This record gives sequence, C-alpha cells and structure tokens, in this order.
Amino acid sequence: MTSQNHGFAVSTEVLPPNWEPLFTNANDKTNEGIIHNLLPYFSVQFHPEHTAGPEDLECLFGVFLEQCQSKTSLSFKDNLTKKLTYIPQHATDKDIPKKVLIIGSGGLSIGQAGEFDYSGSQAIKALREDNIQTVLINPNIATVQTSKGLADKVYFLPLAPDYVEQVIRSERPGGVLLTFGGQTALNCGVELERANVFSKYGCKILGTPIQSIIETEDRQIFADKVNEIGEKVAPSAAVYSIEEALNAAEKIGYPVMARAAFSLGGLGSGFANNTEELTTLANQAFAHSPQLIIDKSLKRWKEVEYDVV
Repeated sequence: MTSQNHGFAVSTEVLPPNWEPLFTNANDKTNEGIIHNLLPYFSVQFHPEHTAGPEDLECLFGVFLEQCQSKTSLSFKDNLTKKLTYIPQHATDKDIPKKVLIIGSGGLSIGQAGEFDYSGSQAIKALREDNIQTVLINPNIATVQTSKGLADKVYFLPLAPDYVEQVIRSERPGGVLLTFGGQTALNCGVELERANVFSKYGCKILGTPIQSIIETEDRQIFADKVNEIGEKVAPSAAVYSIEEALNAAEKIGYPVMARAAFSLGGLGSGFANNTEELTTLANQAFAHSPQLIIDKSLKRWKEVEYDVV
C-alpha cells in the first residue's frame, strides 16, 4: 500500500471512503501519504528515495508501534497529529514587535569612526534572524546598513524629529531602537519622547529606556546619580548662561573644563585657564546646547575607560 511510486501518485480525489491525504509534496503538490480515519492504517512515500529521508519523520515508526501496544481510545490519526505538532518549550512573548524602526548612524566625516554604522548593521541582522521586519531611517547612502537587501525598508531622510515622526506615522512600527545611531539618534529620541510621539503611535522603546538616556546625557543628573551611590566625581556645576559659567568657574577654581550637554563628539567643549578663555568657550558651547557643565580640570590624570556591552 503506497501513496505514490515510480512517477505515479494516488489522486486525492478518488480515495475510497474514510481515506484522506496525510502528506503532500510542497513542490509538485502530489500525494505523499494516506491515512485511514478509523483503522490504524497509514502509508507514506517520500522522494527521492536515494536519500532515505527525511530523517525527521522517523517518529512515524514509533507512532505505529505505540498505537499497536496502546489500549487507549485515541485514534491513530489523533495520535499521529499529536506527535507531529510542535509545542515550543518557551511561550512566545506577545510583546515582541513584528516591525522595528532603527534610527541609523547618519552622516560621517572623513576619518571618523563608523562604529555606529557597524552596530546598526548587526542590529538589523539580529532582528532579521528573529523574523522581525526592519525599517531603517538614515540619510547617508554610503553606509553599510543602507546597502540593498539588508533592511526591509530604508528611508533616506534626515535624522530629525519631524521626519522620524512621519516614518512612524506611515510604517507604524511596534518598537524603535535609538542606541544604534549615536548622539544624533539619542537626541532625536529624547525630543520625540517629550513630544509624546512614541505613546501617540504605540511605539515601544527597545533597549535603553529614554529616562536612562536623559540621566546619562544630562551631566548634572549624572553627577547626582554617581553621588547617590557614594562614588567620587569631579567637582562640577550645570550652568545656563555665561554669567553663571564664570561664577561657577570662580568657585571651582581654574583651570576648568566646559562641556556642552547632548552635543555631538564633544562639540563646543574644551579647557579654560581664565575668564577670557571661558567666555569664548561658553559662547561656542551655548550655540549647540542650552546647558553647559563646568568641571574641575583633570588634565594629566590617568584615564581608564570601560565599554560595557
């Protein structure tokens, strides 16, 4: 008894009563198995025969022997269906989004490191492995992550809140990744969160939460958090005007380091040895950021940096 052999197959349209197909060839749609609904009869015939497979269905022999030895009322068809049904060991997480927006690395200068292009590319590959649709927004066509076939859809648009909101409105992603686009993506994400864009469109923040980004990018909040756990931090003050910067420098003592918050690559930051240098530096810094941090200069200190992944 066989469903097919030597190029001929039993037609499913002329099967006798109580017989039905068990397996169907995915390529030519021919019948590769038949089973009786009431009696413990079934047959399979897989091709090509020279491979003696597929081995993943060797369990059919076990099902047949179990049915012969069993005294339960469970029909052979039900027993076989139960055996062939895949039950995952871990329940699937319904909160995992099916579509994710990645804010890309943006423009790069000649000689500038491309680590965010690399990390963003790896993020896209990891999401694709989990069958998650990827939507990338990145205006730089000369990056790896914008290569054809990597992301499911690419938008060559500026990494600005207005444009990102347009993409979110159009694509309706279930989640967004902000940490693979560097400072530009982080700043953009913070602005979108303050405008309630993510909650408006039901877009979940994946990875580092927005609040954690704010706490690490706002120098004063970060210094306060470090003090809370009893760690030492350089004397500093957050200022919002040139006058406040000069007063803070007088209290801390020159030389000082002025750092602009939420700036790209330390833009507008530097060292000042006197009021004239600090005034010039503060004017440049406030052109890029509303907040300036005045730190005690740690020149000639030995620096140890950790990147935690």
